[in-house]
Amino acid sequence: MEEWTIRAGEAGKRLDAFLMERKGWSRSFFMKALRTKKIKVNGKKEEPSYRLQEGDRLRSFVLEEKRPLPPPDIIDLPLDIIYEDDHILAVNKPAGLLSLDVTGKTKDTMLDRVNCLLAERGETAAFPVHCIDFNTSGILLLAKKREDRDLLDRLIRERKIRKSYLCVAEGRMTPPKGRLEDQLFKDARKNRVYVVDHPVKGSKTAVTEYEVKSFRQGLSLVECHLLTGRTHQIRCQMAHAGHPLLGDDKYGSKEWNRDKKERRQLLCSYKTTFDFGEEGGALSYLSGKTIRLSRVPFVEKYFKGVMI
Repeated sequence: MEEWTIRAGEAGKRLDAFLMERKGWSRSFFMKALRTKKIKVNGKKEEPSYRLQEGDRLRSFVLEEKRPLPPPDIIDLPLDIIYEDDHILAVNKPAGLLSLDVTGKTKDTMLDRVNCLLAERGETAAFPVHCIDFNTSGILLLAKKREDRDLLDRLIRERKIRKSYLCVAEGRMTPPKGRLEDQLFKDARKNRVYVVDHPVKGSKTAVTEYEVKSFRQGLSLVECHLLTGRTHQIRCQMAHAGHPLLGDDKYGSKEWNRDKKERRQLLCSYKTTFDFGEEGGALSYLSGKTIRLSRVPFVEKYFKGVMI
């Protein structure tokens, strides 16, 4: 039996999404576990769409899951591994590809591609650690063992693993280096986040540090560091500051994006830094290490010659 107490940062997530991400289960396996009453929230069976609340006690009575192999039709699809050792994998997820699927409708995801490769090697399936939005590109971490996944999850929550993003934003940001701090409220039904003037029920503080790396032809290349991890945090905060991301139809201008011929937000998680000591346990050897992308296509397109 495994048990989780839902934290503030996890509140609002669907029951199915939480367990499928946390355990790396397929949807069919999750549904079977739910039907057979092996998943309980506060001692009761809930629907897959149940929104977890802070303080909820979630229990799984699944003893040993068989993790199915990915479908054979994704075997030859591209996979860019930028770092790998006995404990973790770091892959470069392209924009337009799901990190993983919690609906059971999509066969091709980044997790599927990784697990397909591992299956070919005769290795067990990887465990997802975090997700990157469908239209965002960049470094995605996966764990090779459950205990490594749990450790990475804790280190991310404690901000001991720092993720840096690059984005292309409208206009010139002033000051060129600063900090954005807002109250964000997520409308789960619309999958949209809003900045609110003061704390309200369900809102959360979002903090992003930024630095403009270059400015050309009305566009800023901005590096962002997340001090909190909220849904659409960079996209929403940048738009609220008057600098929506190029290609972001949800928070920016569709007309401007069409004029620039960009159909996805230009946002990339390009650098991951491990900043912990012995508290990293079995992963302490990673402390001080930085994994980064050698190139980001939209930087080369709009800011040719700028070093990242």
